[in-house]
Amino acid sequence: MSRISLDYDAFESAPVAEKPFPHVVVPHFISNDDLKAVVSDLPEMKSGGSFPPEALKLTPRVSAMIAELQGPKLKALVAEKFGLDLADAPTMLTMRGRTREKDGRIHRDSEAKLVTILLYLNPRGEDWASRDGCLRLLNGPDDVEDFDVEVTPAEGTLLVFPNGPATWHGHRQFVGTRYAVQLNYMATGRKARYELRRHRLSALLKRLPFSG
Repeated sequence: MSRISLDYDAFESAPVAEKPFPHVVVPHFISNDDLKAVVSDLPEMKSGGSFPPEALKLTPRVSAMIAELQGPKLKALVAEKFGLDLADAPTMLTMRGRTREKDGRIHRDSEAKLVTILLYLNPRGEDWASRDGCLRLLNGPDDVEDFDVEVTPAEGTLLVFPNGPATWHGHRQFVGTRYAVQLNYMATGRKARYELRRHRLSALLKRLPFSG
């Protein structure tokens, strides 16, 4: 198994964009060669929705990547980049493999999620030429066409943003394969504890034979 390298130097040097809300985009956070290896190892997810990694059969390569993403180095860099105290923030990570008609509707993430990190594990191809399924950082909650930034969900691109009252995002309808890892640094209040418990329960249920 070859280890997947994450480009922490690129993240450190990437500027924080302020519009429509503070965020960082890092193209090729995973290199093209490593991305090909990861894509070949990704588990099949026949249904939509989010899967905790504990509910999936992961290869050692993908498991190592997941562990690295949840490790202290990325958390420390994110905290420094955005001036946050994340020392005691629990992590919650899920994977997606398919996008459904209902996915991508305009939303803000739960206030229990202090920071949202998205890593896109798709090759760049014709699927994204229409811009359907490309994540948009929006100026408000009403119109998916009213955006400042559009992120193509491909080529190991990393997107990081602290959550807040104006962090509206979504994408135009897309149905098909769309691999993404979502990592959140969580608050420690009651609502966050509830989300983490639900996350663990979801992992248990999705491991059961009848869940697939």
